[in-house]
Amino acid sequence: MRIKTLGAALLLALASIGTTAFAAPDGKPIKIGTFLSVTGPASFLGDPELKTLEHWVDKINDEGGVLGRPLELVHYDTSGNAGKARTFVKRLINSDQVDVIVGGSTTGTTMAAVPLVERSGVALISLAGGIQIIDPVKKWVFKTPHTDRMAARKILKDMKERGFTKIGLISGSGGFGQSGRTQTLEAAPEFDIEIVADETYNNSDTDMTAQLTNIANTQGVQAVLNFGFGQGPAIVTRNYKQLGLDLPFYQSHGVASEKYIELAGDAAEGVRLPAGALLVASKLDDDDPQKKVALAYKQEYEDTFNESISQFGGHAYDGLMIAVNAIKAAGSADRAAIRDEIEATEGFVGVGGVFNMSPDDHMGLDLSAFRMLEIHDGTWTLID
Repeated sequence: MRIKTLGAALLLALASIGTTAFAAPDGKPIKIGTFLSVTGPASFLGDPELKTLEHWVDKINDEGGVLGRPLELVHYDTSGNAGKARTFVKRLINSDQVDVIVGGSTTGTTMAAVPLVERSGVALISLAGGIQIIDPVKKWVFKTPHTDRMAARKILKDMKERGFTKIGLISGSGGFGQSGRTQTLEAAPEFDIEIVADETYNNSDTDMTAQLTNIANTQGVQAVLNFGFGQGPAIVTRNYKQLGLDLPFYQSHGVASEKYIELAGDAAEGVRLPAGALLVASKLDDDDPQKKVALAYKQEYEDTFNESISQFGGHAYDGLMIAVNAIKAAGSADRAAIRDEIEATEGFVGVGGVFNMSPDDHMGLDLSAFRMLEIHDGTWTLID
């Protein structure tokens, strides 16, 4: 599927009523490829990502394009399937001849694309969370979301501050859940926290009471962390309440959207998780550099699509803007030049944080980009 640019008619109409108009972009389009999980179990990621990319590509074109040229978004829906991701990324590179890629939605689909972009020399800005996407550093691969390693450390830090020393862990069996589990197990000793119960579930499971019962029956458990995304964490949350567990309950950044609260219902009350500033944009201090950016994205997205924002659409916004800024700085759509300018990104204030990339860091965020949130009365509350 190709998303073509909107064009001169709208600009001329605006000019005719006295509104400031921009010169219509002309010439060969600059192609931005994307492969997202718009349908399937990860659609809560891909749907807001695609809506964001479509809207802001059109907006940029309405404002004159980039380097006087229109942007063209070339998109394929992977449904979260790694095999489809490989096929579509190969098509984006060889047939569509895109200049840069922003996607995919999941760690699995991103990692399926990594060998292709590394061989072909096309910069990829991933919208997925796994640390393995950028660690070790890969020349042509970048990402905008906070990593699972950061999430694990943010949660463990909060647990330590609350005096917890023994916790239970439950995680999904997919790539995100497995990686998050690994990062939690590796980081826990640094915070003097012991994982005394360690359970997993399949992404297709519809009941996790057996695993939660095992955790509840483990002596000494003081709090529980679930690492996963999709419907699984919402099911775990509902089962948690059904079992009457009164232990503090944490989720990862994999549920940082209103959809999780909708699916979990009142069982989500009191759940803590790390997330970017976007979910609590209006509650940020006025001098916070992210407040203006996050509020602007939130208002425009919600006004355009009549639905609540999620952190995931915000990752797509950051990825697109980093790519656009790199193209402007390169002064061309040369693939290698774009890659170099993405790597040189410094001080870019996005909805996910302030990005400072380098040859040794292809994400450019530190732990300060995460905020600890708690759900109260069906909405997000800022803890710190």
